[in-house]
Amino acid sequence: MSRLTDLIAKAKAKDSALGAELDREFKILSSRLPFGLNFERHSPEAVELPLRPVRKGDKVRVLPERGSTKKGDQRLWQVKAIHKARKTAVLELLDAAEVETQTVALDDLVVVAEFRDTIYPGLVSTGKVLRGSNKPCHTVINGENYHVLKALTYTHRGKVDAIYIDPPYNTGAKDWKYNNDYVEGDDLYRHSKWLAMMERRLFVAKELLNPADSVLIVTIDEKEYLRLGLLLEQLFPEADIQMVTSVINRAGSQRSGRFSRVDEYIFYVMLGDCYINPWISTMLDESSGGERPSSSVMPTVWFTAVRRGTPSALREARPNLFYPVHLDEKSGQFLGVGDPIAKGVDRSSVFAPEGAIAMWPVHSDGTEQTWRFSAERMREKFAAGTARLGRRDPTTGERSLTYLQPGTLNNIEAGIFVVTGRSAEGALELAMADGAAKQVAPRTVWSLTSHFARDHGSTLLKTLLGEKRFDFPKSLYAVEDTLRFVVAQKPHAIIVDFFSGSGTTAHAVMRLNRQDGGRGVRTFSWTVYTDSSPSA
Repeated sequence: MSRLTDLIAKAKAKDSALGAELDREFKILSSRLPFGLNFERHSPEAVELPLRPVRKGDKVRVLPERGSTKKGDQRLWQVKAIHKARKTAVLELLDAAEVETQTVALDDLVVVAEFRDTIYPGLVSTGKVLRGSNKPCHTVINGENYHVLKALTYTHRGKVDAIYIDPPYNTGAKDWKYNNDYVEGDDLYRHSKWLAMMERRLFVAKELLNPADSVLIVTIDEKEYLRLGLLLEQLFPEADIQMVTSVINRAGSQRSGRFSRVDEYIFYVMLGDCYINPWISTMLDESSGGERPSSSVMPTVWFTAVRRGTPSALREARPNLFYPVHLDEKSGQFLGVGDPIAKGVDRSSVFAPEGAIAMWPVHSDGTEQTWRFSAERMREKFAAGTARLGRRDPTTGERSLTYLQPGTLNNIEAGIFVVTGRSAEGALELAMADGAAKQVAPRTVWSLTSHFARDHGSTLLKTLLGEKRFDFPKSLYAVEDTLRFVVAQKPHAIIVDFFSGSGTTAHAVMRLNRQDGGRGVRTFSWTVYTDSSPSA
């Protein structure tokens, strides 16, 4: 490595630009993981800026002749001089072995920005349609989605509750472009180009997501699901990731000599306290949605009060959420809630009241974590009966501590659950209301006829829009259900889709708002991927 570093230094002395380029590529190469997902990132994307005036020093492409169906010149040129009187520009070919120049009319040029170039995206209003007075607002942003995501970091950094994307599946057909070229199935760098494209956007998407409680949802098929899974693991090491198999076409997509494909996959990347809401259907078959259990049958509605699994769940991140819950030493009965202790104070040095033991939010491996809420709120929950203690551990004398989430409290208020009494320790006892549907945990395999893409995607759009066609639109109800499980208890959720095509995500969010009585004010920010998606 030292020899290579010396050679790069010599190259810099002779040619600073070449030396800097070699140094950049060396750093990329040396940063590769010894184990994990490695791919080429050396070919940055470029985006054309057709409304940008051509200036000296710009990178440009030469447009094809007007009316021609031939592919344009994809090489990049730099503008060395502009002759305003003649409306021409003198160009020099970039990254060429030998100097090559030409003079071209300004009208035949388009400015190009590579992703390593500094660019300052801005938003310009093109109008609005208001039909719902104070109803939820949905924003459509038309632009290259990487730059739009960058712009959103100034207004929505750490504020987004859910990102749902249906990116190009990289099938080898003409379904997406990289640097203005369709990526063919025989392209040796097909997977690297797709991964590089996804990685750049997911890096920025991560900045938008609320680290305390949010989710990234990505749909994909068998062509890239393995690589996507590894990429998500590397970019979101703190997240809890699950993959769902969704049946989208029971008739099957034929493969000569192979199994007929009926499904695709949905990755849920859950950050912080994000959880999956139970529903009336297991999603595995149609019959589960029609069950009407008796009032004595209850779903699991009590959830652990210990925050786990993320850096923000550690004691040092939130010391005000690290405090003891006191139990009677002999009976294990709840006595009270202590106060938070200062950062750095050894918990063993904090003595419990006489005849009591202190129960701390500590993992079985000894890691100091936190409770989900403050000591004052914990006291309020015990007083209200919305926090309770479970069975006692015969070894430690401690008991599990669970609480009722906001969604359950809403269901009590709505009459889905009824309070039948209190336990000996004051915890609420619940039952299903007569005629209420049982709430169950959705399964990781979904097989519902309402999720069939042809009937509730293509056919639905044709009914709405006539002959206007979109490539492989999702079932409206599949997108609706996908989002429901993570935003059902968030009526003010901010949802972003930055690979939009036919607008199915916006439609699904409108339906969700409608279902909660129009009270929801979910904001949907929609960025259109015009550079690489033919359907956008």
